[in-house]
Amino acid sequence: MSLEEVLNAKSVAIVGASKSETKRGFQAIRTLLDEKFEGLIYPVNPKEASILGFKCYKQVSDIEDHVDIALITTPAKTIPAILEECGKKGIHGAVVIAGGFGETGKEGKALQDTVVEVGQKYNIRVIGPNTSGMMNLKDNLNLVGLRDAPKGNIALLSQSGNMALTLITEAKLQSLKGFSYYVGIGNEADIRFHEYLEFFRNDDDTKAILMYVEGMKDGRKFLQQAYKTTVDKPIILLKGGRSSTGKKSAGSHTGALAGMSRVAKTAFNRAGIIVIENSDELFPVAETLSSLPPIKNNSIAILADGGGHATIAADILTDLGVNVPELSEKTQAKLKDILPGAAAVTNPVDVAGGTDADPALFADCADIILKDNNIGGLLIVGLFGGYGIRFAESLAMKEEDAAHRMGKMVKKRHKPIIVHSLYNSEKPHSLHLLRYYGISVYGSLDIACCCMGALAEYGRFLKSYHPKAKFDFDWRSKAKPEGDEIIRSAREDGRNALLEYEAKKLLHLHGLPVTKDYLAKTVDEAAEFAKKISGDAVLKISSPDILHKSDAGGVRTRLSNESDVRDAFELIMRNAEKFNPEADIRGVIVSPMVRKGLEVIIGTKTDDQFGPVIMYGLGGIFVEVMKDVAFRVLPISPVYAKKMIEETKSFSILNGARGNPPYDRKALTRVVGLCSEVIESYPEISEMDLNPIIVHERGVSIVDARIILRES
Repeated sequence: MSLEEVLNAKSVAIVGASKSETKRGFQAIRTLLDEKFEGLIYPVNPKEASILGFKCYKQVSDIEDHVDIALITTPAKTIPAILEECGKKGIHGAVVIAGGFGETGKEGKALQDTVVEVGQKYNIRVIGPNTSGMMNLKDNLNLVGLRDAPKGNIALLSQSGNMALTLITEAKLQSLKGFSYYVGIGNEADIRFHEYLEFFRNDDDTKAILMYVEGMKDGRKFLQQAYKTTVDKPIILLKGGRSSTGKKSAGSHTGALAGMSRVAKTAFNRAGIIVIENSDELFPVAETLSSLPPIKNNSIAILADGGGHATIAADILTDLGVNVPELSEKTQAKLKDILPGAAAVTNPVDVAGGTDADPALFADCADIILKDNNIGGLLIVGLFGGYGIRFAESLAMKEEDAAHRMGKMVKKRHKPIIVHSLYNSEKPHSLHLLRYYGISVYGSLDIACCCMGALAEYGRFLKSYHPKAKFDFDWRSKAKPEGDEIIRSAREDGRNALLEYEAKKLLHLHGLPVTKDYLAKTVDEAAEFAKKISGDAVLKISSPDILHKSDAGGVRTRLSNESDVRDAFELIMRNAEKFNPEADIRGVIVSPMVRKGLEVIIGTKTDDQFGPVIMYGLGGIFVEVMKDVAFRVLPISPVYAKKMIEETKSFSILNGARGNPPYDRKALTRVVGLCSEVIESYPEISEMDLNPIIVHERGVSIVDARIILRES
């Protein structure tokens, strides 16, 4: 059901209404009155005749009229029965305040499941449970109890009531911006994050979406909806619980490394979401993106009335990946005409005292700079707003005039201006005027730079956006009958892991460059197979009960003659039996010894929130020591595969460090893409580890492969 009737409700039943001023059931009615909610209010309490002048009903079914939504403030154990009443009454929305559900353990989870079942039975959409409530500020529908929340065009979704309170208070005290909606997500038992995104995407009163997230029930659908939303409206997100490494999957390098924070951040970035690292940057970035145009060319100019702030700003922006290029000769010449001879006009621009007597010069400089085609935005740092305070009151008028002019520039040029002012806390009228025009003003240089970086990041995303680069799988579209048979055979054999030679055979079906291997069941077969190999041979144990072959002494390399091969076979078999006497030994794999190159790893796993993800990084024995890895949510395009490889620290080695020739990056990128194809072809695969993969000057060799299947 659409969330329209829930979030834009015109009538509310307050279940658990009370005459006690400390109770939520009283505060809700009082707030709706104080906020001048124009809809209908129906208190429900079997012990009261009226509350705050409203007729009180003994139960929901006694209400004569249709009701859109119920705010339920009663204890957890009462919720299923109350929802039954709501369902029979035809109410299609419920806000469940109580805790004591899935967040408390097994019994609470069972109660929560019952709530969801009742909701589905009667087509009731449930916000929460364990929520602080919801607000529709444009209609004064306040089911939170927080008074005087500022109205605006930012939708707020939060899994923390205190975090929401912080953001709303910050907006109220420090900004002219406010909120269109607030929803406390709670346990996300019914309505999921992606459903709220879809609603806000289509809401004309919402220009940006601000989120505090700790976990998601359906991360894949969220990413799919976010990718559709961010092309129209920016999403700004702070992820709580970033220190968690997530679940570790036994027997897999990928499971050991794929911490939730890293997977989530790369997934959110790919969907165009602006991910914020620090809570004090969250609202400033949201207000900036809701009111200023994005930077289209990733290049900005800095205008300062002193060198120190300009230097620091340039460093911060460079670290954020924003270009601070030299201004064109034409722009520099025009700046020189109006600034003192000591002024720096390259970029950053330092007015060198030129604004001390006339701060309106800021607007003159801004106009010249924004006309430069190489510049996509302007950051002003220093004293603007404080000239009338520090020097002479008469200068305040000139600052106000400059503010008016700069506000009109943003609209005319479609380029953003952000101002850092040392006098922000003094609240001069000139800074108020800048905010009136949508120009962001901050007393913190770091926050001002962060906001400028967010405008550049969002601009980069919009420039690279492609409607086909979705998070959708075309499951089994490229599956091979032989590949299905390999998986089916393993299942029939009672295994949830493919043997190495089976895994390599499946990979080979999809064009992956695996080594040509043989399975020897006797020492004589091993000797014969070794003769077919050009160069040295490698022998490895093949057993579904021995996942880590080296730990069991099950690998021997650089075998150059028949005698070495025979000795190695016998030794491997003895080591395997000693390591696990009960192991099911299928034989010994005979492989060619691969020539030297750079060892890398590619692995996939199924993430609890986002589904299949892929990892790439430095491989071999150092993978868990160096942890030089990158993650992406699958499927992955060649462009994203290339970016994934490039973001690792070891990328410089691929380019040929210290005079060495470069390795075959093109072939490696193709391998990453083919791994994505394999996972998309066989949804039965839970994890895949290719380690090591040897990258050569020309070509790639997959030396070892392990594929683990889902249990069902």
